[in-house]
Amino acid sequence: MIFGNIKDYESGFAWLPQPLKTVIEHLKQTDFQALPVGNYDLQGKDIYVQVFDMTTKPFAETRPEVHRQYADVQFSVSGCEQIGVASDDGSNTVAEDLLAERDLLFYSGVENESMLTMTPGSFAVFLPSDVHRPGVALGAPKQVRKVVVKVRVSLLAGA
Repeated sequence: MIFGNIKDYESGFAWLPQPLKTVIEHLKQTDFQALPVGNYDLQGKDIYVQVFDMTTKPFAETRPEVHRQYADVQFSVSGCEQIGVASDDGSNTVAEDLLAERDLLFYSGVENESMLTMTPGSFAVFLPSDVHRPGVALGAPKQVRKVVVKVRVSLLAGA
């Protein structure tokens, strides 16, 4: 997992592999408040962008998830949320397997989960080895606008 703020990109993230640099540059240059909710291709199905509005939920109403074919770059546009994160050590119980249809696997729970606080400008990169639980309310549930950029993992393998 990689965590940072878009404003620190120039000084602290020059080492990122090129596909992630492409994503961060896109996040910096795009006015996501003005874009309608929806999906947008950045590099076909290798890198694509999902813009959505959501209401955060209490921790108990969220589910930890992983992806195998894509890394997630989650970016906070407005509002605050927490995202749980843990290592996918192979001991988690599968609650719902949607890998074939949507590259999505939900776990019923995870051990040793830590919480990230996402504020506007924050981004987090979740690799297939990173369990993440997005959309957790920081206090009371609130509206957030966020972006999730999907990056095909095979692009990172040779980077």
